[in-house]
Amino acid sequence: MSLAPAGRPLDRVADRPLDVVLLQVRYPWHERAELQERECFADRCGALPVRWRAVNLVAAPDVGLDTVEGADAVMIGGAGSHTVTERYPFSEPLAELIRALVAEGRPLFGSCYGHQAIALALGGRVATDPAREEVGTFEIELTAEGRRDPLLAGMPGRFAVHLGHHDVVVELPPGMVELARSAVCPNQVVRVAGKPVYGTQFHCEMTREQMVLRLGMYRAEYLPGSDLESELERRLGATPDAESLLCRFLETFAALEARPVVA
Repeated sequence: MSLAPAGRPLDRVADRPLDVVLLQVRYPWHERAELQERECFADRCGALPVRWRAVNLVAAPDVGLDTVEGADAVMIGGAGSHTVTERYPFSEPLAELIRALVAEGRPLFGSCYGHQAIALALGGRVATDPAREEVGTFEIELTAEGRRDPLLAGMPGRFAVHLGHHDVVVELPPGMVELARSAVCPNQVVRVAGKPVYGTQFHCEMTREQMVLRLGMYRAEYLPGSDLESELERRLGATPDAESLLCRFLETFAALEARPVVA
């Protein structure tokens, strides 16, 4: 069995769509952001046949392996108004699910909050750090490990990404490796060594236009007191390379013919 090459759309996946579960963290009054986040993930994976199942952990905190039964991959999205440095009813069930998925070697991808949740659940350390806060489009650089990684194979050594975070993974858990960093923030892309488990501090699920909408929804949390339109025009740019990552992840690790995962 061989890995499907990253960047090549799959014609069929075992004669059925991929089953992907998206775990979300959105308050009920942020329903617009919840729906937009689903659209963003689906848009980035649009080249593949995917059947999506979305679970909002705020409304359904008691997640477990039964929640993701039959899934080819699990993705954990952002949060906007939540932080992994605080505890919520879903925090421990999510951490237990993350540890179970990692133990089983199942494909798992975390974006922003999801990235931090994976690191924390596996024994890493996350801190709120205003000095390393990034809101806008920034450039990240692959590490030596990143240049060798199967997900990032063929990616430029430096590329632009959308960021919006106050929290930072300051210490990786045992067995997790740094694949990319920015000028002010380490651990922009991480992976559990030898397993299909990745996290990105940045939002690879969003285009510039989608990031404009999202930051408008969470203006009070990220850009209070600013002239939003001019501030977003200044801060945001295009991120074509980052936008390819979710599709590459599913192509490389979630297709049934791509297992088992090595490297």
